[in-house]
Amino acid sequence: MDLCKIKVANPIVEMDGDEMTRVIWRLIKEKLVFPFLELDIKYFDLGLPNRDATNDRVTIESAEATLKYNVAIKCATITPDETRVKEFNLKAMWKSPNGTIRNILNGTVFREPIICRNIPRLVSGWSKPICIGRHAFGDQYRATDTVIKGPGKLKLIFDEFNVMPIGLSDKTFLLVSFTVYTPNAKYNLASKSLLNICLSSSLWWIHILEGKEEQIELEVFKFTGAGGVALSMYNTDESIRAFAEASMNTAYQKRWPLYLSTKNTILKKYDGRFKDIFQEVYEAQWKSKFEAAEIWYEHRLIDDMVAYALKSDGGYVWACKNYDGDVQSDFLAQGFGSLGLMTSVLMCPDGKTIEAEAAHGTVTRHYRVHQKGGETSTNSIASIYAWTRGLAHRAKLDNNAALLDFTQKLETSCIGVVESGKMTKDLALLVHGPKVTRDMYLNTQEFIDAVATELRGRLCSKSKL
Repeated sequence: MDLCKIKVANPIVEMDGDEMTRVIWRLIKEKLVFPFLELDIKYFDLGLPNRDATNDRVTIESAEATLKYNVAIKCATITPDETRVKEFNLKAMWKSPNGTIRNILNGTVFREPIICRNIPRLVSGWSKPICIGRHAFGDQYRATDTVIKGPGKLKLIFDEFNVMPIGLSDKTFLLVSFTVYTPNAKYNLASKSLLNICLSSSLWWIHILEGKEEQIELEVFKFTGAGGVALSMYNTDESIRAFAEASMNTAYQKRWPLYLSTKNTILKKYDGRFKDIFQEVYEAQWKSKFEAAEIWYEHRLIDDMVAYALKSDGGYVWACKNYDGDVQSDFLAQGFGSLGLMTSVLMCPDGKTIEAEAAHGTVTRHYRVHQKGGETSTNSIASIYAWTRGLAHRAKLDNNAALLDFTQKLETSCIGVVESGKMTKDLALLVHGPKVTRDMYLNTQEFIDAVATELRGRLCSKSKL
């Protein structure tokens, strides 16, 4: 039975990737997307060879397009190390594309498990998903660390700079030319600064940097003996506030309670800032909405939260600082069964712009087998869910009920196929153990074909899902 294609009014951004995930990405489009949707795709090839050819400009352009169109769907990509630089003969060791995209979008990464009833969970009590939000900015990941090789005094110094506003009347200037000349010693400049500026616009304010105004100096530690190690890290109010807004937006959309975990009893000012800003955002923007939805926000200590997570049945959003989110997201993935059953969505603070992807990598080991013509059994569920979560968001923005129904049926088709006993080898190992035989699992293409067959059946059916 031929099905009419669903029209998608607005574009989505597609970010192609690397290795085995690039292979299954093409199969997903050919068998699960293009036959059913009339879709305008803004395509960006984020495969490592093209990132190298464009000096990584393609990554920046894809993120900028995401800000324009609000929805991006991303394939897994390689973050090169020394070995990859040699393998691909790269011009440079390009940065993580995920990191670049996160920085441009200023988003928070939310990961959530895909639950299949027949896939055993290490934490058997987790009957509902736990959505973990990682504040993927700052802290240890942008820290400065060093090895101390002898006795001495470690200090933390902050130079505070003041900015002086100069008010101008609201008038339009065809041309303004002026010179800023700062030879005065009070500006504490190492050398004279001479700058000619021409402007043609409406002028409101000019901010002149006066120079070093105040220095804050904190003694950290006195090293004696052989020395040791030291670390300095930071975060910003703007980024923490964006993290809070994205977390509360996600919890509200899901109608799940929200927990923030920190160690503010030890890091009273650092983690205390996270706690305070979250509370400010909640009180100012979300408290009444949460109460109307019968959900809540609560701060917990990280150790208390981990203990609570283990004994809970799930069904909440867990907002974590950068390092905690890095660690606990993998803990949750294994507790629910597999990284291959984990969604990943980068949510911007406004709740309007997202980037959806699989939580796992490019499956290099399978790709080596594929390159040699061997059979692979690669789990494509997380990559399929990247498409469904991105398209579902497009459907909500566009008020497209047919598209939303399609995404729900595609997700239930994936789960239905697995629960019927048809699965890839990684899941078969979880179900049957190490003695799994070839008749117990499907190869890469067979699994996607099985999902396509199940999807057609559900789309032809009059049932909701």
